[in-house]
Amino acid sequence: MASGLFALLDDIAVLMDDVAVMSKIAAKKTAAILGDDLAVNAEKASGFVSDREIPVLWAITKGSLLNKIIILPVVFLLSAFIPPVITIMLLIGGLYLAYEGAEKIYEYIFPHKHIKVVNIDENLTEDQILAREKEKIKSAILTDFILSIEIVIITLGTVITEPLLEQILVVSVIALLATVGVYGIVALIVRMDEFGYKLIAMNERENSFSDKIGLILVNALPKIIKGMGIIGTIALLLVSGGIFVHNLDFMHGIFPAIPSIITEFLIGLVVGFVVWAIIHFGKKIFFKKKLTSH
Repeated sequence: MASGLFALLDDIAVLMDDVAVMSKIAAKKTAAILGDDLAVNAEKASGFVSDREIPVLWAITKGSLLNKIIILPVVFLLSAFIPPVITIMLLIGGLYLAYEGAEKIYEYIFPHKHIKVVNIDENLTEDQILAREKEKIKSAILTDFILSIEIVIITLGTVITEPLLEQILVVSVIALLATVGVYGIVALIVRMDEFGYKLIAMNERENSFSDKIGLILVNALPKIIKGMGIIGTIALLLVSGGIFVHNLDFMHGIFPAIPSIITEFLIGLVVGFVVWAIIHFGKKIFFKKKLTSH
């Protein structure tokens, strides 16, 4: 009886060890999406009144957890009963990632001419403020849902050949990390400027050490968010290119003389702009036909 218990504990230890190793691999594969998720949500969670940032972020976090609860069972069922669908979903996710990366590059080179100006000094009622918060929270949760699907599918793609139990454990760990880790860091980022202002107000001396640190934190916040956006864009193209290289046979070793990281980036970039062009010109044709029909 005792030997059976020890054997069971040994099996559990081996399973947990395997899950830990595969989770590290999966975390590396999804790092780009997590980085993009972090940048997007840091931007969406900022811009509120100081004492409303954390409640808004908590509401988004709860929505993110609900997204994972909806997504995970569906993906596991597909993996168990229709495994080829996972590869198809992975490739579709790669197209979306490539498109998103290309769109960000296009918007950086050709920024929108019409920028909506928001008057932060306008007098809003409490109901209007709450309505704006709800609108922004819904937008953030929708974005999180799309990114969550990508994270789960890419993670599952790294362990698709493993037993179902290990798939469930690894994907669940990464999904939890994607929520707790990302939104925990977002909470620190969006409160960075507030902490900086408190350091500046700590004493009445000018140009004190706390003032210098506080100014660094206040000035660093927009730069950090912008920097994460740039890194996230590059990473999106790398991940999407990697999806195509590793899941499409004709792309294996397509440019053997070029380092794989450059090959994956270039493939992601080319595919991204092809998808972007199709969608961009498709919209123009659609709206042109719509206008001529009226």
